Amino acid sequence: MSVRPWRDIVRRQSRQIMVGTVPVGGDAPVTVQTMTNTPTPDVRATVDQIRRCEEAGVDIIRVSCPDVESSTALKQIVRASRVPIVADIHFHYKRALEAADAGAACLRINPGNIGSSERVAEVVRAAKANGCAIRIGVNAGSLEKDLLEKYGEPCPEALVESALDHIKLLQDHDFHEYKVAVKASDVFLAVAAYQGLAEATDCPLHLGITEAGGLIGGTVKSSIGIGSLLWFGIGDTIRVSLSAEPEEEVRVGFEILKALGIRNRGVRVVSCPSCARQGFDVIRTVQKLEERLQHIRTPMSLSVLGCVVNGPGEARETDIGITGGGNGRHMVYLSGVTDHHVQDADMVDHIVRLVEAKAAEIEAQAAAVEQAAAE
Repeated sequence: MSVRPWRDIVRRQSRQIMVGTVPVGGDAPVTVQTMTNTPTPDVRATVDQIRRCEEAGVDIIRVSCPDVESSTALKQIVRASRVPIVADIHFHYKRALEAADAGAACLRINPGNIGSSERVAEVVRAAKANGCAIRIGVNAGSLEKDLLEKYGEPCPEALVESALDHIKLLQDHDFHEYKVAVKASDVFLAVAAYQGLAEATDCPLHLGITEAGGLIGGTVKSSIGIGSLLWFGIGDTIRVSLSAEPEEEVRVGFEILKALGIRNRGVRVVSCPSCARQGFDVIRTVQKLEERLQHIRTPMSLSVLGCVVNGPGEARETDIGITGGGNGRHMVYLSGVTDHHVQDADMVDHIVRLVEAKAAEIEAQAAAVEQAAAE
């Protein structure tokens, strides 16, 4: 029995597929995706954006291929990327063929939107020949006309039926390396649709709240929707859709996973909202620390509390902690134990050095354990 059963998440058992070298579904870690917003034919700008997303920790990146210039450029982009590339295809099946030949690890399509059964068969043959997965992307904003007429409006049943129809088109051609998304901008609709689809199929599910909004509003909606589904054990890969730069989507995605204890990357910051008791400027300090610690990939925790009301208690649960004191002199905790003091002027630089040293220590210990296991 778990020590803390209220934290346990029982994950839905899904089939596993490969998106390039990245496993999705089964017992694989929940992966984080984003999508470039540069003009795809501008290879340099697109690769530069991919680099920033890679630094943020992205696992898979989607690139839109609306025209032949984009699918032509995709070959260079795939070669330059360190993570698998998903080609985003709408309507024109030839773009899917070109993207598969260009090295895309996955094709994002709706089989029912690319024409006849023979065209679907062509895409499947290209995917099989090139080792591509397929992501079926159902969206409440672009449901088929017959389903809208049948149900009267986008509803969970309509999204699930659309997804199952698309799945059948692939299965009819003996293709099973697919994952599915049933996205909506309405959180309730999206969550209910994913719950219905999770019961109807064992394929991996790609979670997202589409057109969620800007950085703050979109983060809130995505956290509620994606977070709820993950808490239910549903979801194998996620994309946080924001009207913000793609690297921000990646950071928010990891924060959702970290909050649920599903996957940890980098520094998890525990900080107070600040009040008149604060011994230092908590808000500005946290902003500076988050910015300067973005390069840390090692999972670890840092508490930043402005006063002694909750500071010592929170510090006991984190790797490194700092609690505000009087006269610009603050207490530093290491592994939950009071260790030393630091002055205001040196505080941020000092904490950064401590975090970097702790990260190096954790990595060295992990490497030693791995080496011992291999001997």
